[in-house]
Amino acid sequence: MTAYASDDQVTVSPRYMAGAGDRLADAIGPLIHLFGWPMQHDAATGHVEIDSPDGSVFCDFDPLHPLGTWWTIAHHEPYWEVQFSRQTPMEAVAAVTQALPQLLGDHRHAERIPITDMPLDQIAALNDWTVGDGVLASPDWYCQLIHTPDEEVAWRAEHVFYEKQPLATFTREVPEGLVRNFFAHLATPTAAQRAFADVPLSTRYEHGHLITPARAAAISPRIDHTPTLSDRPGRRR
Repeated sequence: MTAYASDDQVTVSPRYMAGAGDRLADAIGPLIHLFGWPMQHDAATGHVEIDSPDGSVFCDFDPLHPLGTWWTIAHHEPYWEVQFSRQTPMEAVAAVTQALPQLLGDHRHAERIPITDMPLDQIAALNDWTVGDGVLASPDWYCQLIHTPDEEVAWRAEHVFYEKQPLATFTREVPEGLVRNFFAHLATPTAAQRAFADVPLSTRYEHGHLITPARAAAISPRIDHTPTLSDRPGRRR
């Protein structure tokens, strides 16, 4: 019998074992409230569409996507696309979405939402990930960031427990700053805070030692947290 009730707040480390969590506001709130990106929200389904003011970038969040692809972020010209699955930690998603305005030349609040310039291999070494030939692997080998520069999908993050769906994919034209920001917030050993019910089953029952009672918020201070929607993504039972 588990020691936690469904609504108990817990911390999970490493972060790539924590699942998405429910802090959707961290991913979209700053775009709406700090940068004025227009939003459409279907309250019945939780579907959210956000466009940049110049119409060059859109973010689509669909918690009912039949293939579990919760996020699609795309730039029109040059065309590039980022996708995140239902298991991608929201902290890593927010590290990408919040960086988008700077890529379009809007540097307001850049001191609050930095884009890391640390090379990927240094981020990996800093967090004890193994650096191989086109592969960055977590210390336990459960998670990898794979680089295939000659393919349309140039970067993909994979997790051994979700073999049929990558945590993230980045096409060739995606600015590397977005990949760096994503990886920095995926690979960090800083714990992620979750309601116990939102922790993936594979972590809850096979790796319960990774879960500890939450004593304080464990979300990285480098990501801005502006509240927006009260809707929560669907929980994974």
